[in-house]
Amino acid sequence: MTLEPLLTLIEISAIVAFAISGLIEAVRKRMDVIGVFSVAFVTAFGGGALRDVLLDRRPLFWVQHQEYVWLVLVLTLIGLPLLRVLRHRWVNRVMEVTDALGLGLFAISGASLALAAGMPLIIVALMGVITGVFGGVMRDVLCNEIPMVFHDHRPYALCAFAGCWVFIGLNFIGAEAWLALLIGAGITAGLRLLALALDWRIPSWPHQIED
Repeated sequence: MTLEPLLTLIEISAIVAFAISGLIEAVRKRMDVIGVFSVAFVTAFGGGALRDVLLDRRPLFWVQHQEYVWLVLVLTLIGLPLLRVLRHRWVNRVMEVTDALGLGLFAISGASLALAAGMPLIIVALMGVITGVFGGVMRDVLCNEIPMVFHDHRPYALCAFAGCWVFIGLNFIGAEAWLALLIGAGITAGLRLLALALDWRIPSWPHQIED
């Protein structure tokens, strides 16, 4: 399997996963169709756009591939009626799974592009985290919520950070590029889903500031 088609497939899968999570959150907030599309759009493209800006890649990936915009638009139109027939519990589960998948896929694609650009390894890992996390941060801000990654106490950015280092390590030992991508994305998404299933917690900051 060649690397470029795989990266494109990963990017499309991440867009779909994050667009669905944005769609669900916007529907929860009872937004109209424009609001729902806007949140889905920002969630799907926010992390990748920031990645492209930081790596000085032009045009931005969603500008270069206008079909991605049409994909999010179609998902919005067909997703709204589907959400009405799903039970609330299943909607929550779908959002958790799609968000974890989007995190894993976007984080490793960001790390891969940073590695190809010759960035230092710590920047490669952080670029992966930024790519995977920023879309969800923008989703929560638009929905008037404190971004989940900052207050949820269940590992999110840490999962992306760990998965990116697995990806870096596999590249360092000479593993096939496609295998490193898939394993890195799988580790990231798997760790996030385990964190949710087993209720892993990050400790709160020990010293609270008093008013």
